[in-house]
Amino acid sequence: MNLKASNISFSYNNKRQILKDISLSLDSNKVIGLIGDSGSGKSTLCKIMAGYITNYSGEVTLDGNKIPDKDFYPVQLIFQHPEKTMNPKWKMEKVLKESWEPPQDLKDTFGLKENWLTRWPNELSGGELQRFSILRSLNPKTKFIIADEISTMLDALTQVQIWEALLKHAKANNIGILAVSHDLELLEVICDDILYFNEINGV
Repeated sequence: MNLKASNISFSYNNKRQILKDISLSLDSNKVIGLIGDSGSGKSTLCKIMAGYITNYSGEVTLDGNKIPDKDFYPVQLIFQHPEKTMNPKWKMEKVLKESWEPPQDLKDTFGLKENWLTRWPNELSGGELQRFSILRSLNPKTKFIIADEISTMLDALTQVQIWEALLKHAKANNIGILAVSHDLELLEVICDDILYFNEINGV
């Protein structure tokens, strides 16, 4: 399966263009890294590819077809700050089930503890919340994952645990990953290939 962004351009206003003629292609059996400076527009591209931003020029396709925006979107975006993506009025069990009900072995793989499910988002750490975010993204209908600086705020041990679990699951289920970061050392370890944002962005 192939996820392709073709000639993507985007401006927040008429004075400042963020993205210009960006094209990239992802295969479902690969982990591709995207590295660039903070504030360069990487996260904006992620949101476009995952369907969060729709008022752009260019095209995002899955196996050559436009991605339907109803039901479940097969390109899942995992954000850097998980606390911003969760309803603070929901306990964690409801937050997780909003997407799907992961099997117990997958919860165990990501180190999700049973007593976390009865807590509110503000009662968990960033690393604990990020485990929920990743599990939510692994719905069986997911074909590609865009991981936008998902481990930047985490300690080194948690980074390793989360990436090992995510990469193992993605490989077993033929899920492609776009790993977005400014940490070149990390990308060199986990990726099959690395793209440099300033080389593909025409701004």
